[in-house]
Amino acid sequence: MRVGVIRALTTSDRRLLNSHGKLLQESFGFEVTSRCIPGQPSGVYNQESLRLAVPKVVELALEMAGDLDALIVSCAADPGLAEVRAVVNIPVVGAGSAAAAAALTFGGRVGVLGLKDSVPGPISDALGDRMLLIDGPESVDTPEGFLMPTGIFDSLAAAHMLVDAGADVIVEASTGLTSIGMADVLRRRLGIPVIDPVMAAGSMLTCAVSARELQTV
Repeated sequence: MRVGVIRALTTSDRRLLNSHGKLLQESFGFEVTSRCIPGQPSGVYNQESLRLAVPKVVELALEMAGDLDALIVSCAADPGLAEVRAVVNIPVVGAGSAAAAAALTFGGRVGVLGLKDSVPGPISDALGDRMLLIDGPESVDTPEGFLMPTGIFDSLAAAHMLVDAGADVIVEASTGLTSIGMADVLRRRLGIPVIDPVMAAGSMLTCAVSARELQTV
């Protein structure tokens, strides 16, 4: 399956750009093309950066869609997801809504680990009163903060706080945590399910394409 990954941040670092696609390729066997939107080196981290990202994601999706079988918007805020779905005729999955859906398959309270004082709308809307929120790491205001040593250690501390507060499952509410492979670390340390948004998007995409193929049989 040819899958396009739209990164809602701007980077010239090829390793960072392709990190989510590499994970999807290794986990699901997708043939992945990754591209990033322009002009947003700090990604999506508040309402204004989300507003600015939407038309950029749509434009990039239109450029990419003709050569692909599916698209993933690799950002927990799902910028432009509805708009992209309205203008392309291939499956489109958002990392945020996919992560929330995956978290809801588990019982109990869902701990949300993301940016400081911020939960993306697709996640908070879907989880509702099952969401257990403790402020994200104090050192992380934007996704790039997870790439710093303080962001990594503070994220670990915040995850432990979520478990201590009663979380039965943790959902990563920033794909910046995917970029540093945090989910596997947390699963080993905490012993509870941890939902990676990019992996959740890959799983949902596999299901969506399978359902589409069944409908055409």
